[in-house]
Amino acid sequence: MTTLNPAKKNTVSGRKRAVNILVHLLLALLAFIWVMPIVWIVLTSFRAEPGSYVNTFFPQSYTLKNYVKLFTDRNVLNFPKMFGNTLIIAICSCCISTFFVLSVSYSLSRMRFKLRKPYMNMAMILGLFPGFMAMVAQYYILKAMGFTEGSMIRLALIIVYSATTGLGFQISKGYFDTIPRSIDEAAIMDGATQWEVFTRITMPLSKPIIIYTVMTSFIAPWVDFIFARVICRANADQFTVAIGLWNMLQKEYINQWYTCFAAGAVVISIPIAILFLFMQRFYVEGMSGAVKG
Repeated sequence: MTTLNPAKKNTVSGRKRAVNILVHLLLALLAFIWVMPIVWIVLTSFRAEPGSYVNTFFPQSYTLKNYVKLFTDRNVLNFPKMFGNTLIIAICSCCISTFFVLSVSYSLSRMRFKLRKPYMNMAMILGLFPGFMAMVAQYYILKAMGFTEGSMIRLALIIVYSATTGLGFQISKGYFDTIPRSIDEAAIMDGATQWEVFTRITMPLSKPIIIYTVMTSFIAPWVDFIFARVICRANADQFTVAIGLWNMLQKEYINQWYTCFAAGAVVISIPIAILFLFMQRFYVEGMSGAVKG
């Protein structure tokens, strides 16, 4: 067994210390780059100077009028209505999508049927193409069904966001594959049905993947702009927050709504933050239960 002399030990420790310092400096720089836009948009939401063209990076004076205007001025851009539309669409799409994804994932993980592998191959191939390639076809199908006018637009968006979510089963299926099949077999031998195994055994053991699915299913319709813009078109009463924020940056509105745009960007992040903070507790509990198991 060889031992390093003190000089070599000091050299090695010095190199490790230098590497650690460089790594921490790099991480600090990356953290600064990541956090700075968020800090800027929050400060801009309180900026008292109107318009998008100012001489200073940080606001010179602060006010709450941007938030007040965002929720009270309904003559031009009705942000509360847009927020309500998006919240309804996101919640409904989240519930339906979560059920679809988990059901399809569990079926492909636990059941064996004739078209199982062809379906998985087809889903993988379709996943290589961006979803908006079918946007025009989806619009005309919904238009033929009468879902592109009035209050039916919200139903159309819910259908668009949730109908094809079953194709995104790969991550959830991979998680279900890690749960021993012997647990299912023991429950079936005790008289449980496949639905009871799914709801009473597999789901309680799958809290992390359920939370991941809920988060992604909620965020997707909450931040989407392309499909919402195509389906809503000029129906201002059915606009979502993404369309509303985009309109605030148009040349006819940008001078008077730019700071409100920043306030709106902060407001729409609140539901996602609340959902994450609420779900995080269950995620940690699910992970601890998985470790104990």
